[in-house]
Amino acid sequence: MSLNKEYTAGIYTLGCKVNQYESEAIAEELEKHGIRIAPPSSVCDAYIINTCTVTAESDRKARQFIRRVISKNPSAYVIVTGCLAQTSPEAVGAIDGVDAVIGNSEKLLSAKVLLALFEKGEKNAAPQIFVDDIDEAGFEGMAITKFDRTRAYVKIEDGCENKCTYCIIPYARGKVRSKDPDELLYEVRALVRGGCREIVLTGIETASYGKDLGGVDLADILCRIDKIEGIGRVRLGSLDPSLIRPDFVKKIASLSCLAPHFHLSLQSGSDKVLALMKRKYNSRMAMNAINLLREYIPDVKFTTDVIVGFPEESEEDFFDTARFVAEAGFLMVHIFPYSKREGTPAAKMQCQIPNEEKSRRLHALEKIAAESRLSLLEREVAERPCREVLFETYSDGYAHGHTDDFLEVSVKSGTPLRSETRRVRLEHTDGKVCFGVLEENI
Repeated sequence: MSLNKEYTAGIYTLGCKVNQYESEAIAEELEKHGIRIAPPSSVCDAYIINTCTVTAESDRKARQFIRRVISKNPSAYVIVTGCLAQTSPEAVGAIDGVDAVIGNSEKLLSAKVLLALFEKGEKNAAPQIFVDDIDEAGFEGMAITKFDRTRAYVKIEDGCENKCTYCIIPYARGKVRSKDPDELLYEVRALVRGGCREIVLTGIETASYGKDLGGVDLADILCRIDKIEGIGRVRLGSLDPSLIRPDFVKKIASLSCLAPHFHLSLQSGSDKVLALMKRKYNSRMAMNAINLLREYIPDVKFTTDVIVGFPEESEEDFFDTARFVAEAGFLMVHIFPYSKREGTPAAKMQCQIPNEEKSRRLHALEKIAAESRLSLLEREVAERPCREVLFETYSDGYAHGHTDDFLEVSVKSGTPLRSETRRVRLEHTDGKVCFGVLEENI
């Protein structure tokens, strides 16, 4: 379809890395047809809002942004897609000014619908609704060729079947669907040829990759990626600790491309709370996973997510989580107070924890996590000061990047070092960032 003028579209993305990847795929599809992608904060001819629904706050932010862009430019075409669009299409469509609501089964339809609106030249009198039964959806074929700075997120899987009691996402994303291995490898090769230095394989439940395909799993595809000529670092998105078994670890331990950094979706260190959440592991299994990876992958680092104040979490349960965090020695802990999500079993549980107590526990755990991070970084500076750093950004005379095990590093540099790997001697840390000097300047 050829348009008779240049149009601009702003794409606003809420939520996870999968949403970010899908938004980039939509943007590239629009650019193929001559649509210029502009910052969503600017006045655009159209807006696509890719929503999240993981918490009630996510829903609120999405509705707020929809109304904001409509108020900014009432004549703009407005398309809403993503998880909120999937779970609440009627509510989204009821917002005056929305032209189309598109679910998670075919997000690229956003580009096709927008092009049709540009061609028609007027807003819809009533919103078009394109929302199917997500459990009947297949894996939507999409790919990206562009990436931000040095790193690209590649979606390898969609859907989740865990049905954790606090999470609405399985109802928004449906069953596990995996990207065809050949298509995945083709996309990664293209990104590498384009200069991408780091690939992050991500999904709604990354550990489930291949479950629906038969004959291939996450370890298998990592082994195939490792053979790609010119491949740089490969990281994995959030993983369920139950994936980390001896057969998996032995298979990936020798891969040259795999970064020695894993983000484990822990959620709690209390067996009682993990059972209430309906997670697939207990605290012993989670710690065994960490120790197993440390056994086979030297100097591996871990980051994690933890929820505090889950319904029925006692003080003793919280202490179990605090002890786990202290013992595990995480590089970083993302801590969230439990947020009641209507439509989930946890929202109906007895003994909901008061917000004040959630806040107290959050701050207490933040202190433990900060002490653990400081200790780990000080040890790295003292024992392993000479490191290779892939630099990503540059500001105010300093280049910023990460080591393969995800230490954040900053060095003074007279020139930008974006997308360059340099040897750095670490000198000190402030507990968050390691500061050093380029070895060539020593």
